[in-house]
Amino acid sequence: MDLDSYPRRRYTKDPTPLHALPRFSEALGGPTVHIKRDDLLGLAGGGNKTRKLEFVVAEALAEGCDTLITCGATQSNHCRLTASAAALEGVRCRLALEQRAPNIYDAEASGNNLLYRALDVERFEICDDGSDMDEVMHRMAAEARDEGRRPHVIPLGAGSPRGVLGYIECLREILAQARVQDVRFDAIVTAAGGTGGTQAGLLVGLLDSGDATPVIGINSGADRATEERRVFDLARRTIEFSHLSATLDVQQVECLDAYVGDGYAQPTAAMIEAVQRLARTEGVLLDPVYSGKAMAGLIDLVRQGRFRRDRHVLFLHTGGVPALYHYAAPFLSKETT
Repeated sequence: MDLDSYPRRRYTKDPTPLHALPRFSEALGGPTVHIKRDDLLGLAGGGNKTRKLEFVVAEALAEGCDTLITCGATQSNHCRLTASAAALEGVRCRLALEQRAPNIYDAEASGNNLLYRALDVERFEICDDGSDMDEVMHRMAAEARDEGRRPHVIPLGAGSPRGVLGYIECLREILAQARVQDVRFDAIVTAAGGTGGTQAGLLVGLLDSGDATPVIGINSGADRATEERRVFDLARRTIEFSHLSATLDVQQVECLDAYVGDGYAQPTAAMIEAVQRLARTEGVLLDPVYSGKAMAGLIDLVRQGRFRRDRHVLFLHTGGVPALYHYAAPFLSKETT
């Protein structure tokens, strides 16, 4: 697959670091855990959506767009990064934010909400849980056109086949770095949630490379069947979009839902333990919504004995650290320290 044939912006100069976590691995007493630091990608605060936006924003600019419109939860990393890309490209940004719990939106909240303001988001549409966000965004686009703007709607999480190209590129980075470091990964573990684009891209990238490394997604909110179907469908659409002559078997998609807790963006004791353990052994921060729950899943899989001590497991850090500042209470409570 020739990724250079697709229009692309470059928001990160070099491949993100990939390295072992020796103190963390020793504390777990299991396999050697390595980390791919996509929290260090370009744009404000970093995170996995940067890779997707490189392709999606390039398409928007090629169409003459002057206003980016997208959607997400009230503390959406994707919305933060879209606003950052808009600022960098000199276009405007409007956001539709979904309250995934009643009255959760706080215009004065910290975390990503604060960064929306710093990045000068032009307009917000606050929606109730379960709203048809595609309909909301297209209405916002119609309003922008009525104002003489040239809007471009970016789907939730940049979760389109074009956006998924970013994680095909990431998989190629991982394989190249693994060769240089002379390591063979027995599994890749990452957060699964939102649109499934990250895991879908890794799976399609593996198909394209002829590599059979398992990819284990740890769900942030959905049940297993829903998430696996979402990832599989997006991977299949990406294969068609990129004209790749390969077939993904649904059995290759694994998304575990045992670490969701009470629901999306709801803290769990295991997530807090995972965030603290990595921070206190390696000085690396995770986020409370996605990567924290994903690491909680990895820790539990190690404790269950899924990976032998002589194995190597890669954890893909998808970013989202700015959201930590919105979750101070559970981390500071006496019950969780």
